[in-house]
Amino acid sequence: MREYLLTLCITAAVTYLLTGPVRKFAIVAGAMPEIRARDVHREPTPRLGGIAMFFGLCAGLLVADHLSSLNWVFEKSNEPRALLSGAALIWLIGVLDDKFEIDALIKLGGQMIAAGVMVMQGLTILWLPIPGVGNVALTQWQGTLLTVALVVITINAVNFVDGLDGLAAGMVCIATVAFFLYAYRVWVSYGIEAAAPATLFASILMGMCLGFLPHNMHPARIFMGDSGSMLIGLVLAAGAISITGQVDPDVMNLFSGSERATVHQMVPVYIPLLMPLTIIAIPAADLVLAIVRRTWRGQSPFAADRGHLHHRLLEIGHSHSRAVLIMYFWSALIAFGALAYSVNSASMWIVLGVVFLSAVGLVLLLLPRFTPRVPVWAQRFVPPRYRRRRAAAAAEAELAMEAVAQDAPDEPETDERAPVTADVSGVNGATAIGTRGRFPDRS
Repeated sequence: MREYLLTLCITAAVTYLLTGPVRKFAIVAGAMPEIRARDVHREPTPRLGGIAMFFGLCAGLLVADHLSSLNWVFEKSNEPRALLSGAALIWLIGVLDDKFEIDALIKLGGQMIAAGVMVMQGLTILWLPIPGVGNVALTQWQGTLLTVALVVITINAVNFVDGLDGLAAGMVCIATVAFFLYAYRVWVSYGIEAAAPATLFASILMGMCLGFLPHNMHPARIFMGDSGSMLIGLVLAAGAISITGQVDPDVMNLFSGSERATVHQMVPVYIPLLMPLTIIAIPAADLVLAIVRRTWRGQSPFAADRGHLHHRLLEIGHSHSRAVLIMYFWSALIAFGALAYSVNSASMWIVLGVVFLSAVGLVLLLLPRFTPRVPVWAQRFVPPRYRRRRAAAAAEAELAMEAVAQDAPDEPETDERAPVTADVSGVNGATAIGTRGRFPDRS
């Protein structure tokens, strides 16, 4: 576990430290497109955040290769090299798209080529555990087609959900934590070494997301762009493919005891079929709804619009931060619910807990203007909008009196500074580049 935590920390540190210079490079390179009709932000924000994430991936793989307890993964398996090859190709396509806005069909072809590169180097689905049938071996063509389809669906699902500050990186990170715990349990508890590459991929992906999130939280200073969203989508798919199609369930030796006990013990065998789906459950649902919606309107499935799930949360009255937190909640509920069920499928408390949390999520979803109030002793640790009105008013009055006392001059002086208005950029120096745009209501 320590080696995985070290790999995670190194990946996060490299990603975090490189994001600032990459932001300056993106501004100089002009990778800062004009605001489009479907965008939520109001100021031109640089992209190319995927550059820092890619170098974080390279740093994580390099560190893992030099650790004695993880070096054998690179010696016995070709999957890390396959991941790096496919990631480099999809990252390059994403960088070109962030700068030049390439066609959607070209990006789709690049995604299929990147998936094919990984398949050629051994990262493919070899068999599938099917309930009621058993372990079904796939032919070479079946495994290739299924692998390419899973990679393309995952990449586009993550790309579609990347519409709010910190949304894609946070959702992928939350789901990857559950995936890491599952893969680590399969490797350590059952002693299956084939699950080690998936565990390594999950730890690196968590580091990439955690290192980029501080720069991407609302208000975002930089966007990951397609170079980042397609990259983390590919790494996510690679981990799912590795543990779903490479780990033989028969090695777990679960076929023992009574028939009822065997059914309960066989749950970890079938969870690989569900865990990759739970990781991208919310993005995949958004992808399917977007395709159906655009096709119903007679548009191309790749035509951009403002009908995604996060856009609908904003339309019903949720703030930017609350919409992101709601998406985090549902992603965590689905991923960790499946993880808990794989650990103890016979517990009724798990089902009741999932049902209760789902009800809580629905209440939060239907009350967009509900603002919780924290106790008096925690007023200083929360944003002003969550404080009680009396305490907040008293604090503001006290601060205003202190400011007046400090700024009161002994002699009258003239202030020659120009007033700053809301229409002039520079109010938020970290993100303001150019004049703030004013747009009519797009609803």
